[in-house]
Amino acid sequence: MKKENNTLLGPAPTKIPNYIISDNGIFPNSPLPVLLYKAVFHLPNDHSPGVMETIFENNGWFNSWRNGMYTYNHYHSITHEVLGIYCGECHVSLGGDSGIQLFLEKGDVLLIPAGVAHKNIGASTDFKCIGAYPGGKDFDINLGKSGERPGTDKNIRKVPVPKLDPVYGKEGLLSRYWI
Repeated sequence: MKKENNTLLGPAPTKIPNYIISDNGIFPNSPLPVLLYKAVFHLPNDHSPGVMETIFENNGWFNSWRNGMYTYNHYHSITHEVLGIYCGECHVSLGGDSGIQLFLEKGDVLLIPAGVAHKNIGASTDFKCIGAYPGGKDFDINLGKSGERPGTDKNIRKVPVPKLDPVYGKEGLLSRYWI
């Protein structure tokens, strides 16, 4: 990790909020918990979102993009996803319409296991995030439609647990929660 990035990243937490989102019959979701890193990036208003992106890349999470989040339920069956919030705030639904809701804001990072449905259910006009995938894996988009399963279930079971936490690398909590 480059020195200038360290000043924008807080110390590694010893525990973080985590949420197990169970299969609801429409979306497979995951036995692995969604991990929420609250306010781990301390981003000034004039920051470059590239700082967050570089930290993800240094920890083996590539194929990144910068944008908002889809406003419809979707999930990925061939990879996990990390979302880093670099501007604004967003309410996110996880697990489908009857799932849980989280509030995300600038500096937060959300780690979503393969299979977990997620969508933006309301965001500030300036909301932006960076998404990335372990090993730079390509991603698919599934919508919970008939015919997706059991194929997507098989894909999800094949997705390995990443070796490094996208934010803190070897010192991160991913290996503690995703065992």
